Order: sequence, then structure tokens, then C-alpha cells
Amino acid sequence: MRTKQIYSPKSSVDFKDKILIWSQQFDEVIWLDSNNYEQKYGSYDAVLAVEAFTSIQTDYYDGFEKLKEYQTLANDWVFGYLTYDLKNDVEELSSKNPDGLAFADLSFFQPKKLFLFKDNQVEIQYLKCVDDELEDDLKAIENVQNEEKTPSENNIKIKLKIHKDEYFNKVNTVLNHIHNGDIYEANFCQEFYAENTQIAPLETYKKLNKISKPPFAAFVKLYDKYALSASPERYIKKEGERIISQPIKGTAKRSGNKVKDEQLKNNLIADEKERAENIMIVDLVRNDLSKTATKGSVNVEELCEIYTFDQVHQMISTVTSEVTAKTHPVDIIKSTFPMGSMTGAPKISAMKIMEKLEASKRGLYSGAIGYFTPENDFDFNVVIRTILYNATQKYVSYSVGGAITAKSDPLKEYEECLVKAKAMRTVLES
Repeated sequence: MRTKQIYSPKSSVDFKDKILIWSQQFDEVIWLDSNNYEQKYGSYDAVLAVEAFTSIQTDYYDGFEKLKEYQTLANDWVFGYLTYDLKNDVEELSSKNPDGLAFADLSFFQPKKLFLFKDNQVEIQYLKCVDDELEDDLKAIENVQNEEKTPSENNIKIKLKIHKDEYFNKVNTVLNHIHNGDIYEANFCQEFYAENTQIAPLETYKKLNKISKPPFAAFVKLYDKYALSASPERYIKKEGERIISQPIKGTAKRSGNKVKDEQLKNNLIADEKERAENIMIVDLVRNDLSKTATKGSVNVEELCEIYTFDQVHQMISTVTSEVTAKTHPVDIIKSTFPMGSMTGAPKISAMKIMEKLEASKRGLYSGAIGYFTPENDFDFNVVIRTILYNATQKYVSYSVGGAITAKSDPLKEYEECLVKAKAMRTVLES
């Protein structure tokens, strides 16, 4: 049983800062933050889960079956991540590209301590709470001194796994596959990385979040592995018997000039190539959701809507479905994984081709971070706009991708990748 208490901090913003600093004493930390972005399907303003009571870490082999067993037995809140390489559990695929990060393919934990932020209140849930532990922790959080560390190195040398000319050649190879009818869209990704580099993960996350303010931000610390995510994209959510997926396809940069910014937004609305990208993935998501949906329940609620974030304008669609109460939550995720916005279509062909052309194992990039509730609901983001860090290996990485279709221009695709990478490069080099 969980001990529950409602707490009303004097300032929720100040309490958020303090609790994040306080959380760093634990080996297992997952922080999810909506940045108060207005959205129809939001549950909490922010969530913090710390200190594992039980946990699971495994490779992709039978990964979803192991997660299903773990989540069923826990029958509680569980937080964690799914890497892109779990595709190898879903289909006859492999991941043989170089991997400097070495994250487990799947990692989840049942937190002893849970903080659910909503409307200037915090619902605190402790598992196996002893004596005055909860009250003592609240005092410790309120007394935290907001002393931020600075990274030990500011001269981070970011390298590319795929250089510009090679990128053009690879995009042209993708276009040949499209023209030959092998695929009609593919999400081609490239890695930016730095070796022998140390960063201050929490401060780096705060900087990234401050300039991006995305609705699906995440800070993950699992021992020496970190994910600092400024994701704007929801992968999939379950509310009772309702499933919601919100794929992003279509990106435009922002401008400080109001008139020019509005023009950039209107150009994205009118861009046939970007709309085609989005609609193709919507079809793929509809098909994925239909595998577990009750008959006739798959519905496109929004098609190619424009959402504005601090760094970019994005084209987002919302696809929903209904499932029966008997449908296992992990089966819903497995039947839609990896998310179509990060693969292409047809899904399996696109993943096979990308594996040959990409120079790095994607790992947690293109995967998902999120949680399951005791009621078998869940909510997961798409791991994009994310800095990944292995503190032991001193390896820092961020990847970006773009959808290649028959109308793609390799130069424009390359420029879009740089727009997506800008925030991450800025915080690492500042």
C-alpha cells in the first residue's frame, strides 16, 4: 500500500527546482514535465519518480514479454524507457551499428517515492513509508539550496557520424528506394557526439528545457546513464479504454520577427511535401492502432494541425481508438512499436533500409520514456530532441532525423536536421 498526502507548496516553480536537486541523491530518477503546455490529453503538470523498490533491465530478446510479466506482477506505478532496438523483438530485425552509449534495451522501475504535480498541488505517494520519512523528505526538499553546478568542460567538441556530402549520398539512396517502390517514406537519422566529455546532467537538462519548454520533457537518471529530453511529441497514451497517438511530421523554424514567424507557420500549413509526410504516418498509425482496437473505433481527431513551440513550428495529427478492458497495456505498445513517425512506411522495409544506411545504433533515441499506472493506463513520449549521456564512458550524444519522401530535397532535409539539433548543440556548447 502507498501512503498518500496532498502538499501545497508556496511556489510550485520553486518546489520543482528544489525537488529536482533533492532527487539527485538517488540512483533511479525519472522526471516528466509538461511545462504547463496547454493540451487536451494532459494528466499531470509534472511527475517525479525516485528510488527503485523493484526494477527490470533487459535486452530486446523477449523484451516485451518480460515487461508484460513485470508490469502485471508490480500492479503499481512503473516508470522507464523503451529503446528503438526493441524493434528486434517485434520483427525479424537486428541492430549492428556502433553504440557509444550502451543503454539497456529496456529499463523500468517501481518507485518508492512518487510526486504528482497538478494545479499548484503535489500528490505524494510513498511505498513502504516508515515513521516520519515523508515529512522529513518534505523538510529536506524545502531546505534545498539552489546551488547549480557548472559543467567541468565547456569546450565540448561535437563530431558527426555522417558528414554533409555523405548525408546527401545516403538521402539519394533512400530516394532511389522510394522511386523503386521499396518504401514510400523513411525516417533517416544521424548522430552528433562527443567523446571523453563530462557534463553536469541536471544543469544541462535545465538549460535545454528553458530554451525549448516542450510538453513532453524528461530527465532520466538510471545509475550512470542519463537522458535529457526536450521532446515535443507524444508517442501513445492510454486513458481507460481510450488510446491516443499524436505523431509529428513537418517542421519549420521560428523567427523573432512576428510577421516573418507567422509566414513561416503559414508556409508549413501550405507545404504539400510536409502534409504528405504527415498523412502517410497517420495511415500507418491508424493501421497500428487497429491491431488492438474495437471494431470501427479508430478515428483521426486532428489532421496536420500546427502547434507552436519555442524552437519550432510542428505539424501534428491526433489518432485515437478504443480497446476492451481485457487488452493488456503492454500488448498495445508492442503492436504499435516503434512509433511510425520514427520509422517510415511500410514500417519493416523502412527499418531494414535505415539500419543499413545509418552509422549509429539508435538506442534510446527514437524510443520512448514514460510510465504505467496501477489502473493499467500509460503515457509515453517519443525520444527526440534529447541529449543522451553515459557518465562512465564520458560519451555524450544527440541524434536528429527527417522524413524522406519522393519530394525530398537533400539540402532542405539537411537544413531541417540542423534546425532540430540547434537547441541541443547550443546548451552543450554554452
